[in-house]
Amino acid sequence: MLNPSLNAFRPDLADKRLKGQVEAERFIDGQIMRVVVPVTPLRDAPKPESGLDTQALLGEVVRVFEQAEQGWVWVQLEHDGYVGYMPAGALGPFTGELGEKGGISGEPTHRVSAVRTFLYPGPDLKLPAATFLSMGAGLILGEEAETRGTLYRKAINLLTPAGEPGWVVAQHTKPVAEKEPDFVAVAESLIGTPYLWGGKSSLGIDCSGLVQLACEMAGIEILRDASMQEKEAGTELDISNGLPELNRGDLLFWPGHVGIMTDGETLLHANGHHMAVAAEPLQGALDRIAANEYGVLRAVRRL
Repeated sequence: MLNPSLNAFRPDLADKRLKGQVEAERFIDGQIMRVVVPVTPLRDAPKPESGLDTQALLGEVVRVFEQAEQGWVWVQLEHDGYVGYMPAGALGPFTGELGEKGGISGEPTHRVSAVRTFLYPGPDLKLPAATFLSMGAGLILGEEAETRGTLYRKAINLLTPAGEPGWVVAQHTKPVAEKEPDFVAVAESLIGTPYLWGGKSSLGIDCSGLVQLACEMAGIEILRDASMQEKEAGTELDISNGLPELNRGDLLFWPGHVGIMTDGETLLHANGHHMAVAAEPLQGALDRIAANEYGVLRAVRRL
């Protein structure tokens, strides 16, 4: 049975690529679009009060299968395959001329490498910022301008509410081909970020979102949910006779929870106990989690 979280199918409608694998009344090709807002939710139903499954960041590609009710669309994220409902206003055209809602034409050239940054209406930090951008957001950057010693890059076809291209601080971005050398260091930079179930931005993030975002910044492909990561990430270590010697970057899994080892004794994770991304002694976390939250450690995987 195909996982409906990673495959777009319902009894009435399905991705044409799944024909012969699932039953549905109709099979269609999805329309390729891009996220044109800083961050947008992907929910399990087309209504704002429904559960938050994950988030998509500016520049991400989505495949739209249906214009759902009340301004929602049924989509699949291209980078990790996650399926859900997204506000239609968060999307713009994939290529070609800009539509009325704006959009990004072509592939992002850069991404935000700082924990977060701001989009300005001009190349000057004293101007009122239009919005924030999270780590991982994709941008097409053009001309440069320097003001008072700070270098800015123009974000081509990224429309602010005023309808003008925005500017970002150049040192807060890196070319998309330039990967971070240490995904754990990326995760450590997010310490203090508030915990948000389903979150995957530097404004709010959950345990598996932290792992996925940090890995993506380092060029490591990994699925979204902790249960998916537990099955497929890296290589499983044998813990039947107790914990082996742990390395920086090892992933520890409980039912529904994941954390990252920063060294042999310290666990980094986004968690509901601290309500933030936090680092703590592993033994203390093992004791608390076993007693109060997810139960006994179930798996360790090494990337």
